This record gives sequence, structure tokens and C-alpha cells, in this order.
Amino acid sequence: MKIYTKTGDSGTTSLLGGARVSKAHIRIEAYGTVDELNSYIGLLRDQQVNAVRKDFLKEIQDRLFTLGAELATEPGKDKVVKPSMLESDVALLEQAMDTMDQDLEPLKNFVLPGGHQSVSFAHLARCVCRRAERIAIALNDQEPVDSLSIKYLNRLSDYLFILGRKMAAELGSEEVKWQPRG
Repeated sequence: MKIYTKTGDSGTTSLLGGARVSKAHIRIEAYGTVDELNSYIGLLRDQQVNAVRKDFLKEIQDRLFTLGAELATEPGKDKVVKPSMLESDVALLEQAMDTMDQDLEPLKNFVLPGGHQSVSFAHLARCVCRRAERIAIALNDQEPVDSLSIKYLNRLSDYLFILGRKMAAELGSEEVKWQPRG
């Protein structure tokens, strides 16, 4: 199978369900941003500090493929075979956050991104996740998006914030608290 099909040379692509839309369509922007996020999760998975979380991060990548399939499906095409997001997917993120948060200092200030390159990757992933969430919400304003997909992205951005804090603690890097000018 060749990777190139030439069907997108005119600036359009196919949704699951068969409709062709502009590659600039907000639906394409939504699942393209989820794909970008998935790449950042892969980068996080490759960080030595996350060796104990490698399988969990792969699970997140799997869910992001599920979410991408949901976003790539033409509205009203309910017979398209694709995996489903589950409430338990959100619950797994919440459980992981609760476990990581037990060992962290209570947060009293905003934290500036950085402190270690690996931690910075977590903050980049969090920002891309928030962008994916905003785009999915904007798409939902035009065409229906599964509410569980939006909920998952919201919870995942929280998870990535806590993960960054946990990584900083494990790496012994300083969390720089934001001190607003007074």
C-alpha cells in the first residue's frame, strides 16, 4: 500500500463516512490537533522519568486515536465502525491524578512552565491539549461532538499539569512559583 493517494492534492480530505471537506475545515483542525497532542504524549512516554508511566501514557495515546476517530466521523454517520470513549477512560485519568497528587506539595501559586526539559514537554502537551479542547468546543458549536470527548480532553489537560508537577518532583527540579508584581 502506498502512503500517498493524491486524493488530497486539491486541498480536500475524506471524513469517516465518505464526505469530502476542506483540509482547513474546523473538524480537520480538531482531529489534527489531537494528533499533534498524541505526538507530544509519545515524547513524554519516551522520557526516562516516565518509565513507570510508559504503559499508562500509551493507553492515553490509544484513547486519543479513539477520540480522533470520533472527531473524524461525518456527523450523522452512526453506522461507521469505530471504538468508543468510555466514562471509565475519564475515571482512569482522575485516579492517576489523585495518586500522583498525594505526594505533591499543595499548590498555592501558579507554576511557571519549565525547570527541566522533560517537565517542559509536559507543559507543551498540556497547552496543545487545551487547544484541542477549545477547537473541539468550537466544532461542537457548529456540529455535534460527543460530550465525553470534550470531557476527556478537559481531564487530560489536568492530568498533564499534575504529571508535570510529579515529574518535577521526581527529577528534583525546582517548581518556579509565579509571583505577580505588586
